[in-house]
Amino acid sequence: MVQPEYLLLIVGMGLVTYLPRWVPLFLLSRRELPAWFVEWLDLIPAAILSALLLPELVTTGVPRHMALWQPELLAAVPTFIFALKTRSLGGTVVVGMLLFWLTGKVL
Repeated sequence: MVQPEYLLLIVGMGLVTYLPRWVPLFLLSRRELPAWFVEWLDLIPAAILSALLLPELVTTGVPRHMALWQPELLAAVPTFIFALKTRSLGGTVVVGMLLFWLTGKVL
């Protein structure tokens, strides 16, 4: 039997997950947003990805310390350049995997 506290917890978690996404969508969906704001919103995914990837690429160990010549970084830089030049997601994934494998074999 499910206790009422668990049901309240599940409903509460659903609300704190759903409401922050729904409220801006509801409020902004009927408005024309300024061009500068739309351009700014387009940068958010790249900023989030950078914030997640960069610490893994340039630090190592516990506690974290700088290590710039890691195999991950050596594979990521040419992969990033390939992605910028080709704009191919599939090609970028293949090149990144191949370079990561090669750096693991060489280093």
